[in-house]
Amino acid sequence: MKIAIVCYPTFGGSGVVATELGLALSRRGHEVHFVTYKQPVRLETISSHIRFHEVNVPEYPLFHYQPYELALSSKLVNVVKNYGIELLHVHYAIPHAYAGYMAKKMLEEEGINIPMVTTLHGTDITLVGNHPFYKPAVTFSINNSDLVTSVSDSLKEDTLKFFDIRKEIEVIPNFIDVSKFEKKAFTDCQRELMAHDDEKIITHVSNFRKVKRVEDVVKIFFEVQKNLKARLMMVGEGPERVVAEKLVRDLKIQDRVLFLGQSNEIDKILCFSDLFLLPSETESFGLAALEAMVQSVPVISSNTGGLPEVNVGGFSGYLHDVGDVDGMSRSAISILENQDKLMKFKKQAREAAEKFDINNIVPMYEELYQKALINA
Repeated sequence: MKIAIVCYPTFGGSGVVATELGLALSRRGHEVHFVTYKQPVRLETISSHIRFHEVNVPEYPLFHYQPYELALSSKLVNVVKNYGIELLHVHYAIPHAYAGYMAKKMLEEEGINIPMVTTLHGTDITLVGNHPFYKPAVTFSINNSDLVTSVSDSLKEDTLKFFDIRKEIEVIPNFIDVSKFEKKAFTDCQRELMAHDDEKIITHVSNFRKVKRVEDVVKIFFEVQKNLKARLMMVGEGPERVVAEKLVRDLKIQDRVLFLGQSNEIDKILCFSDLFLLPSETESFGLAALEAMVQSVPVISSNTGGLPEVNVGGFSGYLHDVGDVDGMSRSAISILENQDKLMKFKKQAREAAEKFDINNIVPMYEELYQKALINA
C-alpha cells in the first residue's frame, strides 16, 4: 500500500507517534511518504520504502501570515499524482485534516478519489480546536474525513462533547516498540552521572507548559526528599521551566534537582529512574508515562484524560486527582521506601506497557486502511 502521512515533525507526541507508525508500516512492506515542513525528528533514515517531501511556503509581502495550509494541500496533490498514493493519513485535525480535504477535492477534479484517515491526538481538540476561531473548521474537517481515530477513549468522548460530529470515531491507542527495550543498553556505572547509589532517581519529562503542572512535580519531590535520599531529573524545555527553577531555589533543593533541557538521552535517563511523575492538568493519552513504563519505571500521575487508560492504579503506579500533591507524595514515598514494593511495581509497569506494543497496534491501522480503501 502507498500511504502519505501528514504530521508535525517536532518532538511532540503526535509527530513522534506518526513517524514511528510510518516506520513500522514501512517495515511491513508498505511505501510511506511523509509530507511536512521539515524532516521529522524520529525519521533518521530514508529507504526505498520511506520518502520525505518537504512543504515549502513561499514568502510574499502580500501575506502577513504565510498560508501553510495552501502550500500543504498543493504539495499533497503533487505527491499523490507523482507517486500513486492510495491513502492519506493526517495526524492532528488542524491544519492537516483541513488541508487534506482540500487536496482530496482538487484531486477529484482530475478523477482521482483518495480516502483520508484523520487521527486526533489531543490539543487539536481540547485546546486549539475548541477555540471559537477554529471550531467550525475542525468540525468540518473531522466530518469530511473518510475515517477518524482518536488515541484514547477519553479524547473520543471530549471530541463528541465539544463538536457536532457525525462520524464514527474509532479508538486506536498510541504505542511503543517494546523490542527496543528488551535489553538494558546502558551500564550501571553510568547511573553515577545522575545520582549516588543510595539515592532514588525521580524523573519528569514534558514541554514545561502550564498544563503539565511542573510546580506540582517540584512540590511532590520536596516532600519525598524529606523522607528518603533522592534526586529529581527535569527533562524538557518550555515557558514554565523558569517558574519551576525559582520554586526549587525557594525550597533550597538546588543540589537535588537537575534541569537537563531537551535531551537526546531520555532512554538512558529513564533506564536508571525509579519513579516517573506526571501530575498534568490533562493528557489525551500520556505517551510520556508509557515511555517510562516500558523502561520498568512506575508512574505517579493525575487521573485525568487518557492517563487511567495507560497507568493502571495500584499496578503500574498510582493515580490521584489533579493538584493532589499530598496524595501523590504519599504514593511516591510508599513505592520508593520499600525496595521489594519498588521492584514489584517496576515489573508491573513493564507488563502494563507491553499491552501497547507496536505489533499489537499497527495491524489495527492496517485494518482501518483496508476499510477506507474498500469504502472509497
